Amino acid sequence: LEIKSYDLATIDGLAAVQMNAIWNATRTERMPDDPPIPLEEDLQGWRNIPEFVDVHEWLAWNPDHTRALAVGEVEVYRTEDNQHMAFFDIYVLPEFRQQGIGRQLLSTLMPVVMENRRRLLMTATHANIPAGEAFMQRLGGSRGLEQRVNQLKMSKLDRGWVSKWAADEHYPGFKLGLWEGMFPEEQIEAITELYQLTNDAPREQLDYEDRQITSEQVLDMEQYQMARGMQRWTMYVTDQASGRFAGFTEVFWNPNRPQLLTQGFTGVHPDFRGHSLGRWLKAAMIEKVIHDRPEVKVVRTGNANSNVPMLKINTEMGFQLAQAATIWQVETVKVLEYLKARE
Repeated sequence: LEIKSYDLATIDGLAAVQMNAIWNATRTERMPDDPPIPLEEDLQGWRNIPEFVDVHEWLAWNPDHTRALAVGEVEVYRTEDNQHMAFFDIYVLPEFRQQGIGRQLLSTLMPVVMENRRRLLMTATHANIPAGEAFMQRLGGSRGLEQRVNQLKMSKLDRGWVSKWAADEHYPGFKLGLWEGMFPEEQIEAITELYQLTNDAPREQLDYEDRQITSEQVLDMEQYQMARGMQRWTMYVTDQASGRFAGFTEVFWNPNRPQLLTQGFTGVHPDFRGHSLGRWLKAAMIEKVIHDRPEVKVVRTGNANSNVPMLKINTEMGFQLAQAATIWQVETVKVLEYLKARE
């Protein structure tokens, strides 16, 4: 078994084809109905990874180097916050599991974690791939956040709910607006302030600090999304008295997967909660989707199990559980001990 490292900014040829194929295999195992992501879309994303994210990738090859059997990844964020942790992911094709390949990849990626002085690792596991949970238990990891991937079949959408909550007259003193595509440059500071609302999402047991999101990061992420062919709609609410942004919701659509819409973050500023603005945003957005994206059949979103207000809105709309997921954390020291015991 040969394990090789790759720089996604320059990966090409067979390595790029196999990198795309193996990440598609992970997605297929998690969500069997999803179409694969085309190589070109991945390549554009890899060439435009945000500057504040260092991504390290490894492929484990079969003996004649024609096929990747497994992939390993470490993401280190170059930010002012969360300098104690890194994200990692390991995926082994089902027919090659239980052969120690995951452990070899783990051993290969740990030097990057150590060089960056990260004392904690985080990763996600999915109910459809029980091998992930078993691996994290062997490492001595702990469950940090229980999540659910929820899906709304547009055929099951409660249209009465939409017309009720999308009506402007319920929200005196507030005004709805829309950004299609890139954010307006003159508003980027205020938009960055809105993104700080993501810190209000439940973190349960995760050892994870508030993110100090910068305008540069917002623009970097936007560049990455657009490079992948993502089309983003952002709806926002303005408080008419003060002119302040009160909240926003965002959705992402890609012509490579026309039937699928991804619901991103929805947040309302604490100063303006209690006016059902979250419902208004979600209802108005889905109304726009009905009219302007009739090809969308499924809307997908992720929520922490403890995010009661958002789950309530999603349930009212007709969202149903599609997949359970867990964010795990494990101390770097524990991983090193695990590897040392199996040398």
